[in-house]
Amino acid sequence: MSNQIRANSILPAHREEIELHTADGVTLVGELARPLDREPVATLVCLHPLPTHGGMMDSHIYRKAAWRLPALAGIAVLRFNTRGTSSVRGTSGGSFSNAVDEKFDVAAAIEYAEFADLPNIWLVGWSFGTDLTLMYGLDPAVTGAILLSPPLRFSQPEHLDAWAADGKPLTAIIPEFDDYLRPAEATERFAAIPQCDVVPVEGGKHLWVGDAETILDEIVRRVAPEVATPLPTTWDGPIETGDMNAYADRTTAAFKPLDG
Repeated sequence: MSNQIRANSILPAHREEIELHTADGVTLVGELARPLDREPVATLVCLHPLPTHGGMMDSHIYRKAAWRLPALAGIAVLRFNTRGTSSVRGTSGGSFSNAVDEKFDVAAAIEYAEFADLPNIWLVGWSFGTDLTLMYGLDPAVTGAILLSPPLRFSQPEHLDAWAADGKPLTAIIPEFDDYLRPAEATERFAAIPQCDVVPVEGGKHLWVGDAETILDEIVRRVAPEVATPLPTTWDGPIETGDMNAYADRTTAAFKPLDG
């Protein structure tokens, strides 16, 4: 019997709570979700939106990626709370550092994925996480990166230049009605990176509410092009149900405007 995949649907996967240990001595909490019956074809390391405005490892795109992609696409999903960030999983050590000491968090996540022999590692940054990706994501273990709603707030032109020089594949997915960087300006700004694919999403907004399926399809097309998209909307097998109430306060907080 086919079951409809809904916002709170959790498909089968091997899920384990993990800890990341940074070079400056901070312990970060996270989760690794892997396919249940096969080796992963690719790995997502998820860098979440601004924690002072509700961003966390459970921000809805990443939650749905972890709940669906291991089963639907054979993709492993590593998500974690950057320093000082809390979610249902727990609170990471340290405190928010305005994209400075978070460089250690990014490095720890990449190192964990590498030491776990996870294949084809891609960074997926969202909002604040895109700045962390551009600033600290050029690691030899990383295949490429995908940016969701990049505000280009902390990252600087020299970071774009570094990605251009390195040549790793980069995709910037830009909502039509973004609060910070819309498609026309994004095309201009990312022209500094010749290999960057700028993908506008008609009707999209910064938080991608209602667009999760579109974003997951775009991610899968890049990290696992052999997987057919659009992804299925039904599942022939067991489905668990997640508690959406656990995230309501964080969703509301994410609508607060950025300072400065």
